[in-house]
Formats: sequence, C-alpha cells, structure tokens
Amino acid sequence: MSFGKNVRRLALFGAAAAGLGTWALAPRGPRGRSNALVTATPGGVPGQEIYENGPIPSVYYAHRGLHDSGSGLTAGYLSESVDYVTLAREMAAKAGYGDVNSKGAIAPENSLAAFAAACEAGFGIELDLQLSKDGHVVVVHDDDLARVAGVNRRISDLTYAQLCRIPLFPSPAKAGDSHVEQVTDVIPEAAEDSGYAQYVPLLTEVLDVVDGRVPLIIEYKMGDDFDEELMKRADAILQGYQGPYVIESFNPLAVNWYRLHRPEVCRGQLSAPEQASFKGVADVQHWLAGKLMFNWLGRPDFIAYDWHGGDSLPVTTARSLGAITVSWTVRSSAEQEASDPYFDYMIFESFVPLG
Repeated sequence: MSFGKNVRRLALFGAAAAGLGTWALAPRGPRGRSNALVTATPGGVPGQEIYENGPIPSVYYAHRGLHDSGSGLTAGYLSESVDYVTLAREMAAKAGYGDVNSKGAIAPENSLAAFAAACEAGFGIELDLQLSKDGHVVVVHDDDLARVAGVNRRISDLTYAQLCRIPLFPSPAKAGDSHVEQVTDVIPEAAEDSGYAQYVPLLTEVLDVVDGRVPLIIEYKMGDDFDEELMKRADAILQGYQGPYVIESFNPLAVNWYRLHRPEVCRGQLSAPEQASFKGVADVQHWLAGKLMFNWLGRPDFIAYDWHGGDSLPVTTARSLGAITVSWTVRSSAEQEASDPYFDYMIFESFVPLG
C-alpha cells in the first residue's frame, strides 16, 4: 500500500473521530432551548441585575445559599470570607432568621436561612436535592450528616421526622471554620427547645421561602446509579413552582430524563476534570464524563464545570458549539478573575462578588 493511501486513510479516520467527538460534545441547539425562565426583577447588589439572556437569568449564584457555616469557609479563604459571612448573617437576620450577635450559626449551607439571605442580597441560588428514607425531597448536599451536623448517618437512612431533630452546624460559627468538631451516631429522641437552629429543609419549604424572587440552579444529587424516583418526585414539585429555575446533575441520565420528559426546562451537565484511571468500568465512565463525552445523552443547554477546567479542550469545544458555561465553585476575587474569560455564569461562595 502506498504512503499516499496511508495518509488519506489516516486523514479520513481523524476526520471521522473529530466528527464523532463533536457530535458527542454538542449541546442542545439554540432553537430547542427554553426561553421561558426569565425575570426582570432588579437584584439587590449594586451593579447587578437579573435580565433576559437566553434561558438562564444572569446573576451570580450563591452556592448552597448565602451561608455563614459550611462549604468553602476554610482558612485558605479567610481574607475575603469574613465579609461574606458578615453579609450572610446580616441578610439572614434581615429576613427574620436568627440574631447577628449570636455565636452560633444562623444561616448554615442549604438551609432556609441561607436561601432567604441570598434572596435579600439579590443573588441566585444553587442547591442540591436528595430523597429521605420516607421519600421526601430534601435539600442537602452530602450523602450523610457527619460534616454538616456531626451525626454520622446517611440521608437515605433517615426519615424527614428524624432530619427535623438534627440541627445543622450546632458549633459556634466563624469564618475559616466550616466543620462540626465532634461526630456521633446518635439521633436525638425528640426535638429539644434549645433555641434557634436550622435543619435540612424540604424542597417545598425552600420554594415557599424563595417564592420566585431569585432564580435557582437545582442539582439532582445521585451517584452512578440513576434515581428515577428522585427525578419524578422533585419534578412533580417543580411543575407547580412559578419562579425561574434550571436543573443540573453530574449523572448524564438525569439530564437525559429532562430531555425526554421535560424538554421545556433548561438543563445542564455538571462535570469536572478527571484523572485518567482505567482500573474499572466506573473509572472509565468518570473520565469520559469529565471530557463531556456523554453530552449526547442529555444534550444540555449549559455546562457547569469546575472553574479550574475552564480553559480545557472539552469546555472550550462545547462552548464553541453553543453551550452556555457555568463555573463552580469560585471562592475568591482572584478565582473569579481567572475564570471569568471562560464562563458565562458563576456559582460562588466564601467571598462577595461585585461587578
């Protein structure tokens, strides 16, 4: 076989591979996107407004609400998180939750107080959905309560009534310390009247508090196993909600569920760069997901990606194909400056973004 024929075959193979990759990465086309989820309500932060810009309202999105205890509030971000925590507590108190002079947490992550605080400040909200043991759609990030409440029990093993007895971040709150110091397996037998506390809320409670004032990015939390019951139960609730929201998930099957059942809802694929590790099928799947190679399943409107990977080939390619990009989780003004060129929207915590 001649050298020229080999070159042509390699060129054809390369073109086919590039075409397949483009097909796999491509988002939903602009004609199919929902344009219903918009609002014209001014935000509460100077220079910030919510306005129509495609299917996602253009605001900064507070990660798990505007919180004074929880994710991102570590010593490494202390220089800016003091102002962030102060704002969270002031806005929570303004909304009627707790006392800014209290030593304890008044607006822990993914709490009604944190969501009310975000609304008062004019920020959008990113939040996480799971199912309790008795089938309630609750708003909480971790699989268990060890980090957020000091109780080493899984969400899926607890009823909603039990969750209502476990206060979030019972330790005194301060910037730079986001963890509960002591962990126990004990669930209180009955709720004690020990003063102010926040608990894992129901999705319905959160929607009542937000009441359409700010847009929501709602994440369906699940591992590699697709949880259709969570999809159905949460979506049934969301269908009755009148405020603006979009959905996202790390699991491409969850995004695909919305493609098939609720195409009018703006949907996003969550992802992050994954190290190449091929020890098992799951490792390969995670690596491919980090490369956005499952976009063909859900045809997402937006890509929510770890901000460190904003300049990566998968993100830049998806964006060039028309995908909206959302950064997570930006925790300082320096990180915002570094990530801004690659993303259209931002999910933040630990600092107060401006501009």
